[in-house]
Amino acid sequence: MVIALILLLVAIGSVAFHFWSPWWFTPIASNWNYIDATIIITFVITGLVFTAVVGFTAYCVFRFRHREGRRAAYEPESRKLETWLAVLTAIGVAAMLAPGLFVWSQFVTVPKGASTLEVVGQQWQWGFRLPGKGGRLGTSDNRYVTPDNPLGVNPNDPNGKDNIIIVGNDLHLPAGKPVKVLLRSIDVVHDFYVPEFRAKMDLMPGLESYFWFTPTRTGTFEIFCAGFCGIGHPQMRGKIVVEDESAYQEWLKKQPTFAQMSSPSDKGVQAASAR
Repeated sequence: MVIALILLLVAIGSVAFHFWSPWWFTPIASNWNYIDATIIITFVITGLVFTAVVGFTAYCVFRFRHREGRRAAYEPESRKLETWLAVLTAIGVAAMLAPGLFVWSQFVTVPKGASTLEVVGQQWQWGFRLPGKGGRLGTSDNRYVTPDNPLGVNPNDPNGKDNIIIVGNDLHLPAGKPVKVLLRSIDVVHDFYVPEFRAKMDLMPGLESYFWFTPTRTGTFEIFCAGFCGIGHPQMRGKIVVEDESAYQEWLKKQPTFAQMSSPSDKGVQAASAR
């Protein structure tokens, strides 16, 4: 009897803690409210199953408790019970997977007119590359990575000359405009994650992954690496500043291009200012 009550209290307490928990989603700042809805659907389904299983266990503990003179009946299998369990499990799994597949299809279907942003992960900082006036990103390769070319932009590709290079500084984006995010790693597996955007994906060495999102409100949002990438993993953070279009264009004008970073005259000016 006591064990059955404890099991019921565990089920009730777990559900109650979920509703009154101090830990919940951060306020969303992108178009991906579908992801929140999918997670809530998963919570509901798993919560119902958890409550049903624990409640049934408590019932069995109470109903079939030891009594003098009673013997347990042995039934090695029940095709009817197994069929019902298989059908209900299949329905539950399908109900959890279907919304996720729907959202994933949208997650990788980039709308026309979206701007392009490249995110480069390396131990232990974020780098960003934006198209310049030409509107195209140049090719890149890890073989080109040097102290003067930290993102490995191909110096022989004319499309990369006007690319905006940002390493170790905040990234700015305009509010209300979709952006395709290209993800690339220079060394190990990283994971680009901004909680408020509900967007995250791995950066794999030798591969290029992508997703897209639309910032929906202005503000400053922190970037985390959600994949363990070495001893400096906790310090691999950055910031995205979402602002209106005019402020974004003003910021963009002040950022160096790849050609400026790699030009000898520019290096001389930087060396002189460093003295």
